[in-house]
Amino acid sequence: MPARIRLRRSEWLLTAYFCYTAVVALVLPLRAPIPVLTVCVNAVVVAGFGILATAESLRKSTLFSMMRDWYPAPLMLLAYREMGWFAPSHHSYTLEQTWVRWDKMLLNDWGVKAAIEALGPVLPALLEISYTLVYTIPVFSVATLYAYRHRARVDRFLTTFLLGTLVSYALFPYFPSEPPRTVFPMQDFPSWETPFRRFNWELLGGYGIHTSVFPSAHVSGAFSGAFAMIRLLPERRWVGRSLTVLAALIATATVYGRYHYAADAFAGLGVAVAAEMISRALDRRGSIKPL
Repeated sequence: MPARIRLRRSEWLLTAYFCYTAVVALVLPLRAPIPVLTVCVNAVVVAGFGILATAESLRKSTLFSMMRDWYPAPLMLLAYREMGWFAPSHHSYTLEQTWVRWDKMLLNDWGVKAAIEALGPVLPALLEISYTLVYTIPVFSVATLYAYRHRARVDRFLTTFLLGTLVSYALFPYFPSEPPRTVFPMQDFPSWETPFRRFNWELLGGYGIHTSVFPSAHVSGAFSGAFAMIRLLPERRWVGRSLTVLAALIATATVYGRYHYAADAFAGLGVAVAAEMISRALDRRGSIKPL
């Protein structure tokens, strides 16, 4: 007899998110065929969780179990792109007008921009590289847990990381906004134009969305990943510490590079803290002993 088919926490979380976006697509005044497309795509995604869980229970296969570890990674891109389908036809820029005033105070009045550029292009280039590396955090973290023979902790990492990222995505429709690089072109832009900055601009130009920038999913995802690895891999402190430094650089890059407003970054950090707190509560509820 097959073992009982059970979805993992991370799979339940993704299922809830894709069901939520399907409902949003049906409620918002979107042009055809976006509502139908969203519902159909999400149904296939959710079915994938059931198929993999069933296959693992029937075959008792490590391969299917590992496939469940990696299945969420490409779904993050889909979750992001789907939010782009919900972009409003126009923006009022009311939120942006308020947020940019805080940025000017932070970057100019408090001297943050001058401090970053004090060593020439070195730190600006490092910030742009860090901004790009945000996409590698889930892959690096899962691979690290594999390398240190702690694959059993992967689902707990994914739960925290997905909570931090998907909550930010889910809030996008309620804070319609555009990034400062497009709303306020050439205002408070970095003084140094590095190849890494040009790469990020081209990447966002082709794959960016126009729904919202609040909260910053870059910041919430980066810090959620760092917090999770600090908790789940305490015997390898360099991993969590390195990811925390990277997350701080990413948060700085989002504001300095004019990809986000400071309000987005602080809100993203708040989402990450909440995700970590919820994950710890789930661990206690599930009687998972501290590592």
